[in-house]
Amino acid sequence: MLSYNVYKVLHLTGVFLVLISLSATAFHVMSGGTKATNQFRKKLGILHGVGLLIALVAGFGLLARLQIFSTDMWIALKIAIWICFGLASALLYRKPKSAKAVFWLTIVLAVAAAFLAIYKPA
Repeated sequence: MLSYNVYKVLHLTGVFLVLISLSATAFHVMSGGTKATNQFRKKLGILHGVGLLIALVAGFGLLARLQIFSTDMWIALKIAIWICFGLASALLYRKPKSAKAVFWLTIVLAVAAAFLAIYKPA
């Protein structure tokens, strides 16, 4: 089992990968780009998926290190945010007019996830 700090760095790395890929895709779509015209689409998709996987696995590693084995509300909310991040990439190409809203919502959700992780409200 890895140390708490290693899990934390891995978790944040995954989150950063997801946020970078979503931001790049959102800006491409906001600039009028499409799925077909995004020369980095495949790389961004891989970055997004790998980031989601790392964030999820490391997040559960952190819970194990903290010996939290219950499903507190803050954990359920963090998983819901993770699902939203997972769906956001597909939404950007399917609903291009939502790109600006998705971009700002991504920031709001990231801040909410950080709040939940730090304060762990019941």
